[in-house]
Amino acid sequence: MRYLLLTLLYLMSGVALAAPAQAGKAYLTLIIDDLGQSPGRDARTLALPGPVTLAIMPDTPHASDFARQAHRAGKTVILHMPMDPATGPYAWHPGAPLPELAQRLDAALAKVPYAAGINNHMGSRMTAEPVAMAWLMGELQRRGLFFVDSRTSAATVAAAKAQAIGLAHVSRDVFLDDVRTSEAIAGQLQQGIALARKQGSAVLIGHPYPQTLDVLERELPKLKAQGIEWIEIRQMIAQRGNRAMQNHGKAGLYSPR
Repeated sequence: MRYLLLTLLYLMSGVALAAPAQAGKAYLTLIIDDLGQSPGRDARTLALPGPVTLAIMPDTPHASDFARQAHRAGKTVILHMPMDPATGPYAWHPGAPLPELAQRLDAALAKVPYAAGINNHMGSRMTAEPVAMAWLMGELQRRGLFFVDSRTSAATVAAAKAQAIGLAHVSRDVFLDDVRTSEAIAGQLQQGIALARKQGSAVLIGHPYPQTLDVLERELPKLKAQGIEWIEIRQMIAQRGNRAMQNHGKAGLYSPR
């Protein structure tokens, strides 16, 4: 409850508050990207135990229906916003005028009802654009939405722009399934657990691949016994207090890697 109240303060005021230190705690948050494409994979993801955050792509055939279904199930829905080099009718591209970016953001949010925030789909070029990222963070703050930097590029300035205005946000620490084998995914999950123990928290992103879902169905119920507290994304935002982790910057401030 304490973390939820802190998060509400972030979303209402945009002020970055430092969450109280929790000695010995290890928190983990899990986001599954690329949802809305397959009812079977979506349903399997929705059935995962615990507070999985569901990132739904707007240019998918089941985006709106699945967002409503996930909301009814009590899950947190976020918009998985396409950004260059992603393509399609909603994608953001460097050099596009701000009114066009705004129109595409409006259209994407309309396709994913109940979105509490957004993260970038791809975006290795777009998240390096300081003017567009600064505008986006201001717009999300105006709408009361949070931001998750997927960190698809070392050159990202997205989280830094969020931090600069006190927008509620977090950054991804570990991708689970860049290598799509059960052994590699299980290893990445253990890396995330180790990082949570080391720095106090870890944000993990995966995809609804069969191998990823196999591992998560098997391993997620074991987290508590391993001393990991699996928390909802808003709680993670509160826990981190809008500060950069050591792999994302120095002294709590974001900097390019």
